[in-house]
Amino acid sequence: MKKRIRLKGRIKTYLQFSIYLGVLLLIVNGGMLVIDYRAGLLLGAFTIFYFAVTLTLYFYNKPLIINELVSFATQYGQIQKRLLRELELPYALLDDTGRVIWTNQAFENVVKQPKGFNKSIMALFPSITREKLPNNEEMEEAQYDVAYEGKEYIAKFKLISLKEMAENSSMIEAEGYSGYLIAVYLFDETALHIALQEVDDQSLAVGLLYLDNYEEALESVEEVRRSLLIALIDRKINKYISALDGIVKKMEKDKYLIVMRKKSIAQLQESRFDLLEDVKTVNIGNEMAVTISIGVGLDGLTYAQNYEFARNAIDLALGRGGDQAVIKTPESITYYGGKSQQVEKNTRVKARVKAHALKEIIAGKDRVIIMGHRLPDVDSFGAAVGIYRIAQALDRKAHIVLNDVSNSLQPLVDLFKNNPEYEPDMIVGSSQAIEMAGSNTVLVVVDVNRPTITECPDLLRACKSIVVLDHHRQGAETIENATLSYVEPYASSACEMVSEILQYTTDNIKIRTEEADCMYAGIVIDTNNFMSKTGVRTFEAAAFLRRNGADVTRVRKMFREDAIEYKARADAVSQAEIYRQTFAISICTSEDLQSPTVVGAQAANELLNIKGIKASFVLTEYQGKIYVSARSIDEVNVQIIMERLGGGGHMSIAGCQMEGVSMAEAIGNLKATIDIMLEEGDI
Repeated sequence: MKKRIRLKGRIKTYLQFSIYLGVLLLIVNGGMLVIDYRAGLLLGAFTIFYFAVTLTLYFYNKPLIINELVSFATQYGQIQKRLLRELELPYALLDDTGRVIWTNQAFENVVKQPKGFNKSIMALFPSITREKLPNNEEMEEAQYDVAYEGKEYIAKFKLISLKEMAENSSMIEAEGYSGYLIAVYLFDETALHIALQEVDDQSLAVGLLYLDNYEEALESVEEVRRSLLIALIDRKINKYISALDGIVKKMEKDKYLIVMRKKSIAQLQESRFDLLEDVKTVNIGNEMAVTISIGVGLDGLTYAQNYEFARNAIDLALGRGGDQAVIKTPESITYYGGKSQQVEKNTRVKARVKAHALKEIIAGKDRVIIMGHRLPDVDSFGAAVGIYRIAQALDRKAHIVLNDVSNSLQPLVDLFKNNPEYEPDMIVGSSQAIEMAGSNTVLVVVDVNRPTITECPDLLRACKSIVVLDHHRQGAETIENATLSYVEPYASSACEMVSEILQYTTDNIKIRTEEADCMYAGIVIDTNNFMSKTGVRTFEAAAFLRRNGADVTRVRKMFREDAIEYKARADAVSQAEIYRQTFAISICTSEDLQSPTVVGAQAANELLNIKGIKASFVLTEYQGKIYVSARSIDEVNVQIIMERLGGGGHMSIAGCQMEGVSMAEAIGNLKATIDIMLEEGDI
C-alpha cells in the first residue's frame, strides 16, 4: 500500500496558525454584530475575504512547502549517506531475513564484494545463523566473534524498528509502518588478538624433569663410565632445552628445573615431547635405557602457581609409571608418552616407610573401614583382607565394605561369612559403613585411586583420615587430601603391596590360611597366573604368603569355572574381529553369567595368545553399561587408550565403562580412538 506523507508537529501547527486566527476573528465578528450592526457587517466581509485568501494560500502552498521539505531532507540525507558510505567503520543494513540490502565502502572492502551485492550475511559468516540474529520478539542486540579471510572481528547486530523510526520523525506519521531492519557493525580485533597471543606466548612456563631410573641405570654400567653416562644425559637435556630458548638448571643428581616460554611448550607438544625418546638413545654400554618424566605448569595466575602445577604434574607422571610428560593447567591435564614398561624397584625401603606410617595412622584411630572399587574383584577383596589383618594385629575394630558379591568372588567371601573366627560385622554394606564413620575412623582405600568408582564414594566425605593403597596408574581424577598415599604402578597387584606392608607392620604377625589364600588369589588373578606384570617382588610376596599357609591347589579349585562361563569365553575368543591386523576386538555375552565382566577379562587375556595380536579388547554389556577389558603384552599401552574413553589402568591391563551407548556405538568409538592415536603416534 502506498504511504501518504502527512505533516505533524510544529510545522503543521505553523501552517495552520492563520486558520486558527480566522476562527478567532469569526468569534470577534459575532460580538461586533451585537454591539454595532454595521461594523459587524464590515468585519464579516473582511473575515470572509480573510478566510478565502488564507485557505487558498494554505492549500496552494502546502504541496510546495512539502516539496521544499522533502528536497531539504533529500539534500541533508545525501550528505549523511555520503558520510555513512565513507565511514571507516564497516557497516551494513540487513532485512529481517538476514539478507544484505545496503553496505558502506569499508564493509565492501572487508568482505571483498562489489556495491549492491545481496547475499545473506550467513553466506559471508557461516558461524552466524538465522537464530542468532536479533528479532522483534526475543532480542534487539547481539554480538559475536567472527573470522573472515584470516582476520578476526566482533560483529555487533542492532535491530531497527521501522515503526519507531516513523514515530521519531518530526514530519511523518507512523501509521501503516511495520517490520524492521538489522544494522551490523564490524570491529577489527585482529591486531588486538595478535598482541594478546604474543603476550600469552611470552608468558613463562615452569617444568620439572626427573630421571626415572637413575640408580638402576648407573648400576647397569661400569663404574668408570658412570660419570660419562651422566654427562651425556646432561648434555642431551641442556642442548634440547636451549634449542627452545629455555633454561635448565640441575637441582639434584636426577632432578632438573626448566623455565621456558609458553610458545616453546607448544613446540614441545607439536613434537609430542620427543625428548622422552631422545634420552633413551644415550647408551655407552648400559644395559638399561634411561627414561625421564616431565611435569609442566601453565597458565597459572602467578609463577608460584605454575611451579605448583609443575610439581603436581611431575607427581602424576611418576605415579603413572614415568617415561611420560604431563602438562597441567587450571582447566586440564594432558599426557604424552608413557609407552615403556614401568621399572620395578628392587629396594623395599619405600614399602617399609609406608608400612610404619600406616601403622601409626591405624594405631591413632578406634575404627578402620576398608573398601575397594565398585564391582570388587579378587585383588580388591584380598587386599582388603590384608588390611583387616593389620587392624586386628593392632587391636582395632575393622570392617570391609562390600555391596555386590560376584560369582568369582563368592568362594573367598564364603571363607569369612559364618566363620566363628571372624566377627559377624567384618563385611558390611555402604549404609552401615557410613553410620560407623566418624572423626575417629580411618578409611583405607585399596586397589583404586579414582573416587568415583570406589565402592562407596560418600565414605570419602564422611572420613577425615584416608589412606590409599593402589597399583594402578594415576589419572586426572584422584582421591584428594589423603593422609597417606601409596601408589606403585610397577606392582603387579594390590595384594602384592599389602603383603609387603604386612611384613613391616608388626613383628611375627600371624596370618590365617583364609587370609593368605585371599591375597595369594589376588596376585594369581591380576598376574594371569604369573604371566603378566610379574617381577622379583611379586614372587617374594607369593613366597611370603605360601609360608603363611596359602595353598596353591586350594586356590586353583576355588577358581574353576562353570561350563557356561567357559563356553562364553570360548565364544568371545572365536568371534573376535582382527582390526588393523594387530588389534583383537570381541563381544562377551552376559546372558546366564553371574560375573560377565570377569569372563570378558579372561577372554581378553586369551586373545593375546594369537600371533600378531598386540592388544585385545573385549566388550561386555552388564547392568546398563558396557564394560571394556583391554589387554596387551608389551608393544601397546592400553591404559592411554582406555583413558581416552574415560577409563584407566596399567600399560598392559586396563579398562573403561561406557554409558548411554549401544554396543555398535561403543565398538565404533573404540575403533575411532585407535585410529586417531595411531595417526598421532601415541600407540
